[in-house]
Amino acid sequence: MLTALLCIGAVLLDDSLGEPRRRHPLVGFGALARKVESLAYGPSATGARVRRGRGVGAVILLLVPCAVLAGLLAAVPLLGPVVALGSLYLAIGARSLAEHAEAVAAALRAGDLPLARERVGLIVSRDTGDLDEEHISRAAVESVLENGCDAIFGALFWFVAAFVPGVVLYRLANTLDAMWGYRTPRYRDFGWAAARLDDLLNWLPARLTALSYLAVGATPALAWRCWRTQAPFWKSPNAGPVMAAGAGALGLALGGPARYRGEWQQRPALGEGMAPRADDIGRAVALVRRALRLWLAAILAGGWLLA
Repeated sequence: MLTALLCIGAVLLDDSLGEPRRRHPLVGFGALARKVESLAYGPSATGARVRRGRGVGAVILLLVPCAVLAGLLAAVPLLGPVVALGSLYLAIGARSLAEHAEAVAAALRAGDLPLARERVGLIVSRDTGDLDEEHISRAAVESVLENGCDAIFGALFWFVAAFVPGVVLYRLANTLDAMWGYRTPRYRDFGWAAARLDDLLNWLPARLTALSYLAVGATPALAWRCWRTQAPFWKSPNAGPVMAAGAGALGLALGGPARYRGEWQQRPALGEGMAPRADDIGRAVALVRRALRLWLAAILAGGWLLA
């Protein structure tokens, strides 16, 4: 029951305070990761196998001590619940996700495409400089659906499953994946461990997220069909189920070609229905919020049954 109450408390803290504006621990961790990368990456002539091994070592060096320290602090009497609440609060980004998405929608409703492109560029990695309203809305909706898992449900899952060490390990691994998990010449080998670990940690949370989108969406049968038939063709094994189910739950047509770092990628179609518009960004945020209420109710019910 304590775990359930801590989950509710962390979500309420995030809803009222949002992310820390200054000195967020993840910013400090990112700076530390860049230093470790500069030391561990090695010379340009390093072979692929050695580079991959260096990446594995860097991930272990960064994650294991942090998770162990977090677990030790969480075991201290009186201090433990505070550490647990703070760790989960810092790992959740529900309010930030909603604020960024709603800022994009507000710019679109005002007819300010340059501002909307700038704002959507803060939450997606694709090129946004020439996107129209439909493609800006598509990018924002996709980001909300995918990051619902990364920024909310994955953190809740690992907090319930492995308490403070679990949520700390999950959030820091997700951060390393965001920094190193690219198939570029620099990170294809060095970032392999970060990307694979993030895939592993998100495998079950992603499918539970997809299931919750299906459960709270307006068209569950369509969400299930999109998940079953479209997700296997998406390049990410975890983003595919989440985004396909979310697109089906919203009755929207997502996916399709997008440009990343100047190069077009022919992405499969996701969902079915109308092309997204500005108002659909708010619908995606509302879907994630309903799914979050479902998760908290399930966690609370589980805590009550086990108490």
